[in-house]
Amino acid sequence: MRLVNHEPNAIDLRTTPVHLGLGSRAKPVEGFAWEPEVLQAYSAAVASDGAEGRIVTIFDGDGPDDQWERHPAGDELIVCLSGSVTVTREVDGVPDRVVLGPGEATVNPAGTWHAVDMTEPASILTITAGLDTEHHPRTQTRPTEPATTPNPRTP
Repeated sequence: MRLVNHEPNAIDLRTTPVHLGLGSRAKPVEGFAWEPEVLQAYSAAVASDGAEGRIVTIFDGDGPDDQWERHPAGDELIVCLSGSVTVTREVDGVPDRVVLGPGEATVNPAGTWHAVDMTEPASILTITAGLDTEHHPRTQTRPTEPATTPNPRTP
């Protein structure tokens, strides 16, 4: 995994996320994968950006999310590119749901537990404050214990 300076070619955000960092820098993340050792390397490479760093990526899917997550360092923007998705957030102990269609977006406030269900084949673009992201296995109820994965994965 390495951050690339000045990539002249097209970037596929499905396989190569872009890190937005301090100084208004945008650097593709070559060799990125949602695996613990790669996530640790990514976190180390962008640590100096602190809470201001963001990861931009596209996810394709069909079906329910298998975990809750939250991003304590900042808000997350989720944009539906195609299909339909339901974003469920835990707000003051109550589930809050918003359905997004193509071109629609929502913001998950910093620290809010959320899950994204793709109710049909769908694509989303996310801009996430990945620092200290937490994950919790999804159940019928909201998460009630600390995170299990200290790195970004999904919205």
